[in-house]
Amino acid sequence: MANVTAQQREKVIARTSVISIIANVALAAVKAAVGLAVNSIAVILDAVNNLSDALSSIITVVGAKLAGRKPDKKHPLGHGRIEYLSAMIVAGLILYAGITSLVESVKKIIHPEPADYSTLSLILISVAIVVKLILGLYVKKKGNSVGSAALAASGKDALFDAVISLSVLASAIIFLTTGVSLEAWAGVIIAVIIIKSGIEMMIETLNDIIGHRTEAELTAAIKSTITADPQVLGAFDLFLYNYGPDKYYGSVHVEVDCSLTASEIDTLDRRVQQTVYEKHGIILTGISIYAVDNGSDETALMRKTVIEKVMAHDYALQVHGFYVDPTEKRMTFDAVLSFDCDRDAALRELHDEISALYPGYTVYIQPDIDVTE
Repeated sequence: MANVTAQQREKVIARTSVISIIANVALAAVKAAVGLAVNSIAVILDAVNNLSDALSSIITVVGAKLAGRKPDKKHPLGHGRIEYLSAMIVAGLILYAGITSLVESVKKIIHPEPADYSTLSLILISVAIVVKLILGLYVKKKGNSVGSAALAASGKDALFDAVISLSVLASAIIFLTTGVSLEAWAGVIIAVIIIKSGIEMMIETLNDIIGHRTEAELTAAIKSTITADPQVLGAFDLFLYNYGPDKYYGSVHVEVDCSLTASEIDTLDRRVQQTVYEKHGIILTGISIYAVDNGSDETALMRKTVIEKVMAHDYALQVHGFYVDPTEKRMTFDAVLSFDCDRDAALRELHDEISALYPGYTVYIQPDIDVTE
């Protein structure tokens, strides 16, 4: 996504949605007039679909406007997630339109009524297809450029509409050339496509609301930025918390040399936070420190032995944050475990194996979730 301010993003969404609303209302009016004139259920349902698109665009504009409101006392992290709710409403409208269209099409299959196409009606449908293609590509491109899921979905839906209108045109041509009426069946196809689009959009939006794995490219880029600092030996357990499209807060664990002072760690912490924000626009609300002892051969050997022992298991994906205190006989480390294993059983097995290797040591193993690897 290009770097745009919240104000610019809101303007792009509003302007694109207004264009979409005007185009869809015009197309709906033209198609409804044609559908009623030629007695075509497929064309009428296509018009209804365009009308639902216009309503969806209105909801998208309202959602973006509400999501852009500044943080307040009740919502200190802003209102960005409202966009997900607006996308869910749009998905619900699309799904409703699809189900309604399916019911009407089935009725026409049971009680068929022949259509009466004219040359003008075919020309208008053809023009509508071209307009929808151009509109769909434009809206989808604008939605992707500003990271608006609702807008991008509207563009994708517009491209589906072009295909739908094409099927209507094809059924009309078949009827005129062969006398075989596929009107109602074309309506069924339209309805199924609309329903499928609504379900897919609803699932995608639900995933955004529930929370899903962050894109690997983004997490890799952030970790690369963090580890580029000369005092950072490793970056792990990066968690990103989403509060709207491209609005993230995060936390991360970093490994540093155990000889660093509190003052040096504080300076490092602030430097990493500033760098990540400048490069990725992400606010790291917490950076936890893992101390690494690189000066002891005994510690280095223990780390190597433990890592090899743990990574010998298929369910172990990574070991980090290793620290040992020979005086207190205490060992701690984090193990990233696969979702496919019994985490409790795996943790017990690892604890027993490491404790057997180093009797007398108290072993603490933190089982981490495979979030970004």
